[in-house]
Amino acid sequence: MGLFCRFFADRRSRWWAICVALLLAGCAGSGHRHASQGLPEIPIQHRQEVVMTAMGLMGSPYRYGGTEPSGGFDCSGLVNYVFSQAAGAQLPRSAGSQAAASRRISRRELREGDLVFFNTLGRPNSHVGIYIGDGRFVNAPSSGGRVRIDTMDNPYFSRRFDSARTLFARR
Repeated sequence: MGLFCRFFADRRSRWWAICVALLLAGCAGSGHRHASQGLPEIPIQHRQEVVMTAMGLMGSPYRYGGTEPSGGFDCSGLVNYVFSQAAGAQLPRSAGSQAAASRRISRRELREGDLVFFNTLGRPNSHVGIYIGDGRFVNAPSSGGRVRIDTMDNPYFSRRFDSARTLFARR
């Protein structure tokens, strides 16, 4: 009987370890830096639409792999949905691929609707948010959370800031 219980206890432990690992993976993309995929630049007049669409999704639940309001969002799913709705842009699905498809800008060049990337899993571009101005961004933060506004100077995010990027045309 002891061997039987130990066998199932070990399987249960492995199952929980797998579940925890998946939850911790959050919305991570591949983290690899690829050459730009050459997406067409979005006209700058869509910036406010991007911000308003993102703000309208505040409170939506986090769901790993989520891509829509009814089921919830992960970080890259939120960005993908917002840009599709607000600007008709079809972005790559993962945070890493979104970074690769966008143009790097300096942090001081950030404007509303630009993307901010963070190293939250020990690899670049594993989390993404939409910059809304005044040092704030909208993101789907993690398992059990909801779409919310965070600040760039929040100690968690400021230590993990990776890059600022844009999909918008130059002025």
